[in-house]
Amino acid sequence: MGKIRVSFSLSLDGFGAGPDQSLRDPLGKGGMAMHQWALATRTFKRMHGGGPGGSVGVDEDFAAASMANMGAWILGRNMFGPVRGPWPDESWKGWWGDDPPYHVPTFVLTHHARAPIEMKGGTTFVFVTDGIHAALEQARAAAGDKDIRIGGGVSTVRQYVEAGLVDEMHLAISNALLGRGEHFFAGLDLPARGFSVARREATDLATHVVLVRS
Repeated sequence: MGKIRVSFSLSLDGFGAGPDQSLRDPLGKGGMAMHQWALATRTFKRMHGGGPGGSVGVDEDFAAASMANMGAWILGRNMFGPVRGPWPDESWKGWWGDDPPYHVPTFVLTHHARAPIEMKGGTTFVFVTDGIHAALEQARAAAGDKDIRIGGGVSTVRQYVEAGLVDEMHLAISNALLGRGEHFFAGLDLPARGFSVARREATDLATHVVLVRS
């Protein structure tokens, strides 16, 4: 059985998303600043259709590791899109166009049922209405021996951490300050949940910290 992993960008003041998520600001206002470390990497360009090239080095190493051995993803409803409440129709299929960057079964937590969506490149979005444990059970069946990544947003990652279901977290702490938004650490006692720092490495754009649960 593979690991349950998180790779997540945070602001310097601990926010994982900015305020006021919208079509214009999918990560909330100012949220893209948290991801500057990843945008130029070879892995990001390959995932998002940016063509060949891209930076190498420590940031690329962490970006590549975050995608390695993935057999399934789990996303929160807000990570999938800005639509709230019952689905008005079937038109919204994610932020990423016809070929999302996941390329494996991707399970979306929601309170409102919807039929699965098969996309190009091997991504199938499966909508799970009965909670985080049910989504993880389905993801494990889909992933086999490969890893499962809890992709966000903040609330989704915290739920899995609080339930003791995450084995490893890579946190990329950027140089950006957001001031408002969804705070990742508030009230979250990571040592009490068995996490300790296994690796730390800084670049010009982020401090990469790997936490493992004993």
